[in-house]
Amino acid sequence: MPVPMPMERKQAAYSNLDERYAIQGKKYQGQQYSHIYFTRLHHMRNLLHAHVPSWKPQLPVTTVLGLEEGKDCIIVGTLYKHMKLKPSILDEYSKERSAIPLVKPHNFMHPDDHLILEDESGRVTLAGAIPPAAFVTGVVVALHGKETSAGNFLVEDVLEAGLPPQTALSSADEDKYVVFVSGLSVGSGTFNPLQFQLLIDHITGHLGDENEQTIASNIVRVVVAGNSVHISPRFVNGQTVASKDQSRIAEPIKELDIMLTQLVASLPVDIMPGCHDPANFSLPQQPLHRCLFSGASTYNTFSSCSNPHQFELDSVQFLGTSGQNIDDLYKYSDAKDKLEFMERTLRWRHLAPTAPNSLGCYPYTDKDPFLVESCPHVYFVGNQDKYETRLLEGPQKQKVRLICIPRFSECGVAVMLNLRNLECSTLSFSTSFNA
Repeated sequence: MPVPMPMERKQAAYSNLDERYAIQGKKYQGQQYSHIYFTRLHHMRNLLHAHVPSWKPQLPVTTVLGLEEGKDCIIVGTLYKHMKLKPSILDEYSKERSAIPLVKPHNFMHPDDHLILEDESGRVTLAGAIPPAAFVTGVVVALHGKETSAGNFLVEDVLEAGLPPQTALSSADEDKYVVFVSGLSVGSGTFNPLQFQLLIDHITGHLGDENEQTIASNIVRVVVAGNSVHISPRFVNGQTVASKDQSRIAEPIKELDIMLTQLVASLPVDIMPGCHDPANFSLPQQPLHRCLFSGASTYNTFSSCSNPHQFELDSVQFLGTSGQNIDDLYKYSDAKDKLEFMERTLRWRHLAPTAPNSLGCYPYTDKDPFLVESCPHVYFVGNQDKYETRLLEGPQKQKVRLICIPRFSECGVAVMLNLRNLECSTLSFSTSFNA
């Protein structure tokens, strides 16, 4: 019987570009969030001013304070969305005191919501051709319109920054794949160890016939996009944990480490923190500490990364999050699907416009790291309800592959991307006989 030839896994040149999200050495010294809004407005206003001559060349650009009633002009500023149903910390406090808990809606939009634009000189309420449902607090736009007798600004047209410039993709002649998985939730009731083990065995080449193993040998990297473990809420409610329960807190992390060790022994793995992982809550979330992964961290193929995560693989630019930015947009605005929210963040050139208003983030004083200055080729978001993908094309021939990665613990689906043509497919695993 002939002995099968051993297969060699393909390699890809990798560069981690997460340094802009690092906050090591920075100390909180009581700084306020006004700095991050000022930095955002200053950066975005310069971009928008450069677009105005080709958009409305005949109109003057003014400030909110410089508005004149009935005179057509352009103003640039940061949007604030006044929302009737937006949660307040006082409401949260009253819930704790109330015997009857208030119902928490999944979306806080209301027909009475309205937009306000503000710059350094003042603020003005907006009316006209700018639907509140499509925008959120924190977006910087240029508006064409005029002031009304009531003191509002009647919007006639809206200019967004649009997709940022993109570096050209170098042509590739061989298939190389990146696998994305998120929402493993090791330790939760929905986690199925066998399902995850099937995924590991497929990626490492221990499953399938020779054709499937050949495809598996073309997988050059695995990205784990957040919410890898689930720790019971009763252990993280601020109360002292009993000594008998302390070991139970670490059990999901130990189980995850054992499984990740199998992966990193075969190929490079990036792991990002999510909102349920043992990391800081505010964005940008810093990499999970290597001491949590005593087995996997001994391999140089193991990379603990930040959230958001930015990297380059064979000249393909990747940008992604564990889902908090898109989930927050879903609460405060409306779109036909999650991919449209992702598209908006690229057109607004900001990864998390609702931070720090409704999404926690570090109070930067000298920069806004969530500004998207270069258009990625692949933009992914983890921990979504279902798998969705679309190829977004920009006016300057930009092409971006948008990917919503579903929660693996709920559907057993991982996503595989081909670096050669940015085509996507799914890897589905089931352990039930009727599936």
